[in-house]
Amino acid sequence: MLVTGGTGYLGRPLIHALVARGHAVRAVVRAASACRLADGAEAVVADPLEAGSYSAAGCEAFVHLIGVSHPSPWKAEQFQAVDVRSVEVAVRAAREAAISHFIYLSVAHPAPVMRAYIAARERCEQMVCEAGLNATLVRPWYVLGPGHRWPYILKPIYRLLESVPSKRAAALRLGLVTREQMIAALVAAAEHPASGVRVLEVPEIRKAALAAGHS
Repeated sequence: MLVTGGTGYLGRPLIHALVARGHAVRAVVRAASACRLADGAEAVVADPLEAGSYSAAGCEAFVHLIGVSHPSPWKAEQFQAVDVRSVEVAVRAAREAAISHFIYLSVAHPAPVMRAYIAARERCEQMVCEAGLNATLVRPWYVLGPGHRWPYILKPIYRLLESVPSKRAAALRLGLVTREQMIAALVAAAEHPASGVRVLEVPEIRKAALAAGHS
């Protein structure tokens, strides 16, 4: 299995979980970040924004987690330079290696804010789909965890909105998930490949995590 973004907020615990479950993991990392790679993964030192800098040959699944950290409205150019460009490179590598399952960490949409960010991720999803890959598109909105805890104060508001029929669908789609739930959902996606294109919205992420024993 090949993972990009493997030294990040979700990448490190995901690799740890995959290795613990017996998966062989290779991770694309820049030279300066290789020291942060979780134990048990093989480092593939490369520039994930440069076409042809790495190969996915020999891997059945590809998990793409790269994206601009702490997205905000003023990072529109970075979304194109990092998010979109990294997917262009990843999709090319996946097609050249005949990857059987491509997992892409996207974002919930539509949403009333972060339009440039969502537009970039929609473009990335489009590229994955146009490549003809069997793919799972994972769409969280906000992932709670260490350093990402302030939205906990919004949970009562979410519960209220979920009780209003006209607001329920949006409240669920833009709901909060924990890092543990995300890791469980990504592991489940990796272990149960999609045929065609599968989309995991927040309710599906929660369901996959619950099935794995994470509430």
